[in-house]
Amino acid sequence: MKVKYKLLDPRVQEPKSAHSGDAAFDLQCKVDVNLQPGERRSVPTGLAVAIPEGYAGLVLPRSGHARRFGLGMVNAPGLIDAGYRGEIEVLLINHGEGPIEFVAGDRIAQLVLVALPDVRWVEVEELEASDRGTGGFGSTGV
Repeated sequence: MKVKYKLLDPRVQEPKSAHSGDAAFDLQCKVDVNLQPGERRSVPTGLAVAIPEGYAGLVLPRSGHARRFGLGMVNAPGLIDAGYRGEIEVLLINHGEGPIEFVAGDRIAQLVLVALPDVRWVEVEELEASDRGTGGFGSTGV
């Protein structure tokens, strides 16, 4: 599959994965970022993409940043629909105890492309039973 992209800033590079077979493609920040503990910020990536019809892009946190710094994403995963053509921004939050700093070009998140099923909704009078039934939050005891 070919995915068209546009670089909006010379400090960032095309999306790429670190290893052959990796599921995600690294996203970089186009600006310097300093996040204080508890602070959240929308960080531009300098990248716009054309996700093919029938697919969606999911923006995910980087696990190494989460482990080392306590960095997360406010809306993880972030969703990019096929029709969106604007700049990808990442909603970062510092859950750690100290400041987190990035310079333009640093990897801050990752993008996964997922195929979407062809969904057709069917209204029914009753839904078939399941083992879980209507049990919601906390229904398994934890």
